Amino acid sequence: MVADAPLWFAAASVLGIIAAAFRYGLRGGRDLGTSSQRATYQVLRTANLAAPPLRTGLTATSAQQAVAPLRSLLQTRGIVIADPEGVVASEGVDDVHRRLLAPALRRTIGSGRPEVLSRDDLNCGEGTCELQTAVVVPLSVAGTVLGALAAVDATARAGLLRLSGEVARFVSTQLELAELDRSRERAIRAELRFLRAQISPHFVYNALTAIESFVRSDPERARRLLIGFADFTRYCFRSHGHFTTMAEELRLVEIYLELEQARFGNRFAVTLRVAPEVLPVRVPSLVLQPIVENALRHGLEPKQSGRLDITIEDADTEAVVCVEDDGVGADPQRLRRILAGTIDDEPVGLRNVDERLRTVFGDERGLVIETAPGAGTKVTFRVPKYHAAILTGASR
Repeated sequence: MVADAPLWFAAASVLGIIAAAFRYGLRGGRDLGTSSQRATYQVLRTANLAAPPLRTGLTATSAQQAVAPLRSLLQTRGIVIADPEGVVASEGVDDVHRRLLAPALRRTIGSGRPEVLSRDDLNCGEGTCELQTAVVVPLSVAGTVLGALAAVDATARAGLLRLSGEVARFVSTQLELAELDRSRERAIRAELRFLRAQISPHFVYNALTAIESFVRSDPERARRLLIGFADFTRYCFRSHGHFTTMAEELRLVEIYLELEQARFGNRFAVTLRVAPEVLPVRVPSLVLQPIVENALRHGLEPKQSGRLDITIEDADTEAVVCVEDDGVGADPQRLRRILAGTIDDEPVGLRNVDERLRTVFGDERGLVIETAPGAGTKVTFRVPKYHAAILTGASR
């Protein structure tokens, strides 16, 4: 019996912990404060359940995921969500009442005006039916009606019309945010296409000229350069996604530098220091090579010699990228105006990279440029290792 004492003690301890947790859980409900505070908490929690699917737009999938919490917000017996093609989701509403609601949903989508349906409008022939009245309100984004929401209940009190209008505004706000997300995505892709167009014209001629110079004197090197050139152009003009890994960006930079060194020989010294931890970090495509190209074309080439240092460090939750040259430098004020877009001039690649970094990660993630005439140029930027835009972009 003495040997069994530790087991009994352990069992009693576990029961004590469970009882304490239960009491804590009961107190947790009271800890939310007054009844008004608890009601506010529940409303916000329910709204937060509906928001994420609606942020993807009005689709059958998103509406089906959001319809239950929206019905909870309305506190009605049923709810229907429709788009111009028809009902996309409903809860607590049968096929008969969906058909009875269809004309009003179409009218509201067409006119943008709410409607209140009486018992005559929703008469299904069942004397005990509780779905007797409804409020139909529009769902719109920037003045365009995308759909309609119907709150169905036993009686349509005046408060239900106001509440339905507020819920519809909440839904419309989430749909508008979804449209903004899509607009940002389209803008990023358009900027990337623009950047690709800027890279190819001045680079193709120089690269092919360099390759041609080795065709007879060093055929093997000409072959390697040609393969590198093909890889470079394939990477720049690929159509899938606009995010890549730091490792892929570095590979592109290495190809670019090999092609440029074929032109300039040993006049430029290049050092590359990269922390292995940052290689899998996802970044916007073509975010590093334009900075390196700018350093060569506008910093070192006019000087005909110099040093280029590329450093990528691991900084906890971030990767810190730095491209520094000891070239001719630039006027900081003029460069600031170029990045702001107030004047159109080279280096357009830097402006494009800066805009895309700010669009994806926020204004605080843009390029930081230190330069002065005759003092070289140092370009730095930071990218988070994990970011919502990267994760969604990676899934496309």
